[in-house]
Amino acid sequence: MDSNPNVSEAPEVKLHFLDYWRIIRIRKMVILAVFFLVVLTTAVVSYFLPKSYSAEVSISVEKDVTDVSSPLAHAANVSGYDPFWIQTQVKKIESASILHDVIRRYDLTKRWAELNDGQPLTSEQALLFLKNKMKVRPDRNTSIIEISFRSRDPKEAAEIANAVAHAYRESRLGQRRDFKFGGIKILQEQLDGKEEEVRKAKAIVDELRRGNNIVELGDGSIYGAISPTLNTETLRRSEQQRIDLLYEYNKFNDQLQQLVQLSREELRNQLPTALFPPDQNLVSLLESWTLANQRFSSAVEDFGREHPEVRKLQRLLDEIDSQLNDKVDGILKGLANRVAATKSSLDQLEATVAEAKGKETEFAALFRPYFDAKNDLQDLLLIRKALKIKIDQETFEANLPVSTAVEIFDPATPPHPSRPDFPNLPLNIVLGIIVGLIVGVGLAFFIEYLDTSIKTIDDVERALQAPVLGVIPQNVGTLLFEGPESPNAEAYRVLRTNILFSRKDPSWNTITVVSAGVGEGKSTTLMNLATIFAQNGERVLLVDSDLRRPSLHKLVKVSNSVGLTNYLLRQNTLEEVIQTTPLATLDFLPSGKLPSSSMGILSSEQMKSLIQELKQRYDYVFFDSPPIMGVSDASILASEVDMAVQVIQYRRYPQPMTIRAKQMIQKVGGNLMGIVLNNINVSQDESYYYYYSGYQEYSKQSNADDVKGKGDMAQADLKSKY
Repeated sequence: MDSNPNVSEAPEVKLHFLDYWRIIRIRKMVILAVFFLVVLTTAVVSYFLPKSYSAEVSISVEKDVTDVSSPLAHAANVSGYDPFWIQTQVKKIESASILHDVIRRYDLTKRWAELNDGQPLTSEQALLFLKNKMKVRPDRNTSIIEISFRSRDPKEAAEIANAVAHAYRESRLGQRRDFKFGGIKILQEQLDGKEEEVRKAKAIVDELRRGNNIVELGDGSIYGAISPTLNTETLRRSEQQRIDLLYEYNKFNDQLQQLVQLSREELRNQLPTALFPPDQNLVSLLESWTLANQRFSSAVEDFGREHPEVRKLQRLLDEIDSQLNDKVDGILKGLANRVAATKSSLDQLEATVAEAKGKETEFAALFRPYFDAKNDLQDLLLIRKALKIKIDQETFEANLPVSTAVEIFDPATPPHPSRPDFPNLPLNIVLGIIVGLIVGVGLAFFIEYLDTSIKTIDDVERALQAPVLGVIPQNVGTLLFEGPESPNAEAYRVLRTNILFSRKDPSWNTITVVSAGVGEGKSTTLMNLATIFAQNGERVLLVDSDLRRPSLHKLVKVSNSVGLTNYLLRQNTLEEVIQTTPLATLDFLPSGKLPSSSMGILSSEQMKSLIQELKQRYDYVFFDSPPIMGVSDASILASEVDMAVQVIQYRRYPQPMTIRAKQMIQKVGGNLMGIVLNNINVSQDESYYYYYSGYQEYSKQSNADDVKGKGDMAQADLKSKY
């Protein structure tokens, strides 16, 4: 049979924060148990673990810079913070050479013999133990290194930490001294070798100079630059004179060539500025001519050219012109004579230079071994001088103090016995709290993940594709004796209303409540549902058709000696087996005693006839049934009655089991109205709280006539939420 058409497609599951909170609340006992177990275990283990103490020494490490600067050395280029250099020093502190020195000084192989059953440790074993207990950590962005050591003895912890720091300091300073004096020794050996080479080179130079009769200008010192010979000096001076004469000749010759190309009038105007120094007679004549020419021009304008005064001035101008021309000619002739004389001297000097160059070439070939030997000697002297300076500088620096290279500014002190480094009880407890919460919550979610039972209405609608007709809270009693004012009655009124709305045919009036397994509360649900129908005024019959494990007679508090089985076996009439209850509109038909030979009696024709007869006598007939899984009676009842309601207990059976129960009802042709979620723990699951609060509001009303109306309102509210 197809599922209810009113059921919509299952919505997509989207987890909300409240879903996680719901899981935490429901599984809080698991979380708390794991939490307290982890915290308690952490505290106990931390308390009983052997205590160890850690002492720390702080040292400042710098590059090898002396306390005072050496006057023989250039300014040191000391860089700032160098992380690579600091890490190198950390590795050196952790090196075997430093730690073996500490082991040897403090005889740690015997001191730690208890670690080896009283036998002294080997050096390698002591080194491994020391490394495991020691930590070397650079302080970030500083040149400070912190060395710590952990031991069960506080005094030993401080002692070993300080010992490592002192061993590193002594090793660092010792290595510096060894390197310095070792280098100085090598330099001294090289200097001694150079002294012998210089002595031999001097002997060779002196021998060559005497053998070749070489005369050098100056003192001929072998400590300075190579002194020139007499012929070399003569050649140098002659060449300089030749260059000066050549310059003078070219200057005067160019000047003469430019002047001879000018007219006489142009010469008179340019000669005063062309000559240096200028000719004063020429300058005076030019000034006289200029003055006479001005007077002549003025007289011509005043008296005319025939006037005696004008003629006199004309004769003066002619005389000055003649003198100027003679002077210009004399200057040009003198310049030409100077050029010729300079040329003659230049030719003679060039011949002298050429002769000197020839001699210099001969001398160079003759004196080359001498000058080569002298050059080699000068190179050796320079090397010897540099070696002497370097030895003096290194010796001076080696004797300067370098106390800032390694400074132990914060030595280790023994920690207080009440403050062990390990175990750190407060830290361990805090970590235990954190880990306990994480593990507890994780375990809770893991258990929740493994729990495939029905938890929410969404689970029902998604897995079973069936509507939820009602939500029954936990610890519900029997409404037959609690009365209509019971706080839980409203939940069953909502269930009654939803069943009435869900039935397709108004003539359907026989109902059975089934469940997948034992203990899901189907009998209590059926009992209370029948009571609600009866309290509404309908004539209701409650039939205990769970013949194998009948329980309704205990709820109604009547005898089960005669009942349904007696009627079906034709031992008693219907009137004889139906019993009354404290509620006038509610009758009860017990199951009676079931003989072992009548196990399939519910599938008999008598049972079908009984159902039809009861439909005519009562407004509603409710049939109890055994669990549908593994027992055929429930399937028979579901197929014979008009309506079936499946009860699912909250968080009890896995979903596949409830799905299988629903499928069995549909396969036998039962009309499944929907699902009832039973035994909800409202205090733990907030998703059901509004149902419970709504039921409580309804239960506060004292007017019984409003029960049906309130049930209808609850139905409308439930439909709006689904």
